[in-house]
Amino acid sequence: MRRIVLYARTPELRRAIELAPALINLPSFVALKDQGRTLAGFVEIEGFGRAFIKRARVETFFHGMFERIGGSRAMRTLRGASALSVDCIPHPRPLAAMEIRGVAGEVRESFVMLEALEQGDTLSRYALGPQEILGRNVTRRSAIFRAVAREVRRMHDTGIFTRDLQETNIFITEREPGVFRVSFLDLEDFRRMRRLSDQHRWTNLVHLDRSVGRFMCRAARLDFLYAYLGGAPARDEARRIVREILSLKSAIASRRNQESARDTARASDAPGIHA
Repeated sequence: MRRIVLYARTPELRRAIELAPALINLPSFVALKDQGRTLAGFVEIEGFGRAFIKRARVETFFHGMFERIGGSRAMRTLRGASALSVDCIPHPRPLAAMEIRGVAGEVRESFVMLEALEQGDTLSRYALGPQEILGRNVTRRSAIFRAVAREVRRMHDTGIFTRDLQETNIFITEREPGVFRVSFLDLEDFRRMRRLSDQHRWTNLVHLDRSVGRFMCRAARLDFLYAYLGGAPARDEARRIVREILSLKSAIASRRNQESARDTARASDAPGIHA
């Protein structure tokens, strides 16, 4: 196994990323996500302080070779951060990144270390608050969602698209009372495109609506859309946009249902399932 450091902001952070496999096994590691191939959480870096670290494992040799060619999740995170940095779109800064490769050069694991964002929370938790106490403040919640809408629009206007825009990938910080900073997480899914079509824009809005729509009434959803558009368009234009979004939402839901049905069918055919 070879450890390939892709990036390190300082020599100290280079040493830290090289020790990443050991750091995530220390008692001081605070796990935020541990799902299959992905492990993420906070670590303490000597001489630096707290940092966020994410490990992604690759399941097969074929996928490892594909990631070597197309870019590991750590490499894609660096690319996403670079795209966002050009236009000053808020995001956690990369501190270091590393790949662990097998004997044939295939990627087996990748690690990325980012600055820790701690003075805030993800969109739904920050908008609603613990036990939804803060969520009862409709004015505050509207201000948060409008800030998100404007930042998503600014991101799109720079030509940046993400394949996974959901509330867990949006981090909210209150700079001062009523003034909110919106940062984007999971940088591996961000890319700069030559031409960002309406379908790309609506796809991001649909993905976000699927994750936070349960917290919003119809009026709040329209308010979010108008904030994204920069104001309420003419009635015919508004109807056209809403029709396109609803059609795309239906298509995405249908595709997800088909994928879920296929996964269920595969599981039922697996050995040991039947009595």
